[in-house]
Amino acid sequence: MSLGLLITGVLAYLFGNSENLMSLLYSYNEGGRSMTALGWIVMLAPLGLVFGLGAAYRKFSSNAMILLFVVFSALLGMSLSSIFIVYTASSISLTFFIAAGMFGTMAVAGYTTSVDLTKIGSLLYMGLIGIIIASIANWFIGSSGLDYIISFIGVLIFTGLTAYDMQKIKQIGMQIDHASEDGRKMAVMGALSLYLDFINLFLFLLRF
Repeated sequence: MSLGLLITGVLAYLFGNSENLMSLLYSYNEGGRSMTALGWIVMLAPLGLVFGLGAAYRKFSSNAMILLFVVFSALLGMSLSSIFIVYTASSISLTFFIAAGMFGTMAVAGYTTSVDLTKIGSLLYMGLIGIIIASIANWFIGSSGLDYIISFIGVLIFTGLTAYDMQKIKQIGMQIDHASEDGRKMAVMGALSLYLDFINLFLFLLRF
């Protein structure tokens, strides 16, 4: 997970602060800014890779899954470079440290608590589906008030999912051989879950 976040952060920073690299993703003309073919690939490919990693669990080796995770992290980093256009560097840095603090706290809570978070996790995933639908609807409506509500709920959901996913990973880790092929594959899937929790928590906080 840490490797994935490092790759994402470095590439987001490099692309976000380089006009030459950004020109690979966006073209500028009198009508404004539009995405290039590579820009569309960078934007859409991470979603396909997330589903691909889940589907490839039985078919691919652990090394192949690690490679897919690295590629996913790189593409998402390029995609997130646009935040350096919208937000100031100080806002991004402050939000990152706040997200890291919240994530770390909830990860420790999920790892150490004796409370079964299974039912809470189910509710959180239902809430996640709800904010995805609301986000799509608001893309057409363009309501700033609804966007604020979605962001607030998103922060709550991914804060909770961090604890839930950490507990689930701990429970799975107690039942498998870490050195086995299945153990290595589960490590990649666990890293992906926590990586997505952190990235989404960071992005929802940034929208405030």
